[in-house]
Amino acid sequence: MFKQRVVFVHGAGSFGAAAWPKQHGMALDYDALFLRRHGFDAVAEPLETDFAADAAIVLRALADDGRGESGGHVVAHSQGAIAAMMAAVERPDLVQSLALVEPACLSLTAELPATAAYRALMQPLFDVRHHLSDDDFRREFIRRAFAAHSPGAGTAEVPGPEEQREARRLRLQAPPWEAPLQIVPGVPTLVLTGGWEPLYEEIAGYLRETGALHRIAAGGHRPQDSAEGDRVIRAFIADVGRSQHAHAS
Repeated sequence: MFKQRVVFVHGAGSFGAAAWPKQHGMALDYDALFLRRHGFDAVAEPLETDFAADAAIVLRALADDGRGESGGHVVAHSQGAIAAMMAAVERPDLVQSLALVEPACLSLTAELPATAAYRALMQPLFDVRHHLSDDDFRREFIRRAFAAHSPGAGTAEVPGPEEQREARRLRLQAPPWEAPLQIVPGVPTLVLTGGWEPLYEEIAGYLRETGALHRIAAGGHRPQDSAEGDRVIRAFIADVGRSQHAHAS
């Protein structure tokens, strides 16, 4: 039985299947691929962000499933949404739908108030990131990004080798407002947010005005980990798949 492909693109933390614990079961009904973006590896040293390389990884995953078929649905979280949108702009014929979870697509909303305030807060940190230690950058990033919602965030020490590697990777991530993004024409799009942070609600509102469907599920920056968020993602992909199948028939 033919299974539609679904490609999962992680954000800045966990990668591969570990970034999508609630979506593992979708492999029963779909040809599910859990990607690793450029510079994310369990052994190799982390690398600087390369937006074009990330988009190319998504496109390769969609290009051929080994059975002569191509294309699929893309589910992306946070900075992974940048790669997903870039891939869809370059090859909309390969992207059957986009499900963007808390998308860090700040270059689209650069002139809007919440995005401008976030950039004003974070730009000074990114300006000096190559002069900071990995741990110092991590602590200050978390403090600035999450302290308003979680007092004391970022104060804990980074304990082990894997956490150290994750801190290095975080420091090497380019600021998302530098991404070369454009609106994706004609691709069914879901935006899922956690309803906790005005920045992501502002981005969702912008995308909604361009035709995207916006849904909110509790769960902070990872609403895909909640039962409701998982249900929304699965229902959206299933609905788009049925609609496209009916149209093709």
